[in-house]
Amino acid sequence: MVWGRFAPGPTAAATCGRNLMTMVIGVLTAELQIDGAESLKDKRQVLKSILAHLRNDFNVSASEVADHDIWRRATIGIALVTTDSRFANEVLDKVIDHLERDPRAELGHYEMEML
Repeated sequence: MVWGRFAPGPTAAATCGRNLMTMVIGVLTAELQIDGAESLKDKRQVLKSILAHLRNDFNVSASEVADHDIWRRATIGIALVTTDSRFANEVLDKVIDHLERDPRAELGHYEMEML
């Protein structure tokens, strides 16, 4: 045995006959109005907290994707990868509910799609 090397795995040709699962990417884009923000620093503080809660509570990827320099508005993107589109839809619906209940920001327009 040679240390530090692994035996080669199956080639792409060998795996073509296997039943592969479908990957679903759920994507949510949401506009938030942050009325209490008097500066970009205020906005980023609120946004950082909201994004951290979404990541921790729902196990999703979340980031600000637009309106970076506007004090009282933010556009965020949330995504998750799964094999079940129903599960992705349920999680993103819960994210929307969470954002609607959050008193720090008002949820505006949002769009959800499955890729």
